[in-house]
Amino acid sequence: SDLEAEGGESGCAVRRTAACRVMADKQFPFLKFHRAPPREVPVQIRVLDYGEIYGEFSDNDAADQAARCIDCGNPYCSWGCPLHNRIPQWLKLVRDGRIEDAAALMHETNPLPEICGRICPQDRLCEGDCTLETGFEAVTIGAIERWTTDEALRRGWRPPVSAEKTGKRVAIVGAGPAGLAVADRLARAGAHADVFDRYPEIGGLLTYGIPPFKLDKSIVRTRREVLEEMGVRFVLDTEVGRDVAFSTLLQDYDAVFVGTGAYTAIDAKLPGQQVAGVFSALPFLIANAKRILGDATAQVPNLIGKRVVVLGGGDTAMDCVRTAVRMDAERVVCVYRRDEQNMPGSRREVKNARDEGVEFLFNRQPLAILGDENGVVGVRVAQTRLVATGNGRARPEIVAGSEEDIAADAVITSFGFLASPPHWCDEFGIERDAAGKLIAGGPGRLPLQTSNPKVFAGGDAIRGADLVVRAVYDGREAAKSILQMIGVAGVVSAA
Repeated sequence: SDLEAEGGESGCAVRRTAACRVMADKQFPFLKFHRAPPREVPVQIRVLDYGEIYGEFSDNDAADQAARCIDCGNPYCSWGCPLHNRIPQWLKLVRDGRIEDAAALMHETNPLPEICGRICPQDRLCEGDCTLETGFEAVTIGAIERWTTDEALRRGWRPPVSAEKTGKRVAIVGAGPAGLAVADRLARAGAHADVFDRYPEIGGLLTYGIPPFKLDKSIVRTRREVLEEMGVRFVLDTEVGRDVAFSTLLQDYDAVFVGTGAYTAIDAKLPGQQVAGVFSALPFLIANAKRILGDATAQVPNLIGKRVVVLGGGDTAMDCVRTAVRMDAERVVCVYRRDEQNMPGSRREVKNARDEGVEFLFNRQPLAILGDENGVVGVRVAQTRLVATGNGRARPEIVAGSEEDIAADAVITSFGFLASPPHWCDEFGIERDAAGKLIAGGPGRLPLQTSNPKVFAGGDAIRGADLVVRAVYDGREAAKSILQMIGVAGVVSAA
């Protein structure tokens, strides 16, 4: 350069800067490769159907993104993950092109990595705790996890299964994430698992609650094929307690796992909630999922040209607002009683919803649903301010005289969900708490073992509505306890 030709101090500075950049590229790839998640489908296209909104990495893209990990020595990402996945280790394998080895390491701690990679709120878990998050942007952990598992399965890789069958049999009630995780661990240890579910497809809310734009149902079907190849048997369209007696399971199997989820909506007791045009979130999402899957009997509301108001701020509420957009609603508004920073939903999902045209009204407390003889006409809300309570989360307090009405033709309520314990629990001595959650673990019991020593439980059935990744954790840990009880050693290692 001209500066270097002059031989002055400025030329030296240029050369030093260039040398530093070369060293940084060699030693710190996060300075060379910026965070670059897979490309999103443009908004104007993706809202026209229910396809997943994120594209795929190429091999080189995945390797470059994995190389950004600095292997910081104290893996905050792993501790931030409920499963304690060995994230730095499998990122290194992806960086080195060892895709099947990376998938195998993922499966040691996570029976459903391709699903968690899609729907976990990584911004609040592993990526939120990444050392690079402050100043350099976190490693794209979720996207790499998703791509690696998809690619390994495409190449024909499968989880290892014990060659020796033990003859032990376990019944699993519920084919949701907890039940699938149990089935995976049992099969890999040589125990036989029969999974009973009332729906015609596996997955529970993975299939019927989470919309396809977040989790394409072909992913769940592929996982079913993998599990069936491992020896797992699915008994679908079968409700335990109606089509098969729970006593039969206790008699015919060495142990039983109960993972029946949380489907009971919390009732906010809003005046007017019985008016025509008011829908509860889960039935709304389930009906639409059934319609997409080809169920001609699914009763789905017509939202074309309607003004839709969704009450709630969690991930289920985000699923509802984004579904309403795809159902051609004219206007979609999300009402939440706290501010955006205190929303329980994933920041990524809030961004996606906002990108797709959803309006957010924060610090608004629903007071009543307004209607006439034709149905919903609006929602009455009041402004709130957050008041510190000393227990870690501010409480919304209504501002006097701040009431306002929001016009609406349809309202979807999403205030959370309670565990849905089977009616036969009391008959077989399975204790529940006051909220209906099954009580598992505790003094004198194995982890996840209920008051009936032959019965184990996990997921939303013991937690109430919670993250999929925590249900997977419960399934993994319950399987370890079941194998211990039935005398089967040698389960795949877990963190």
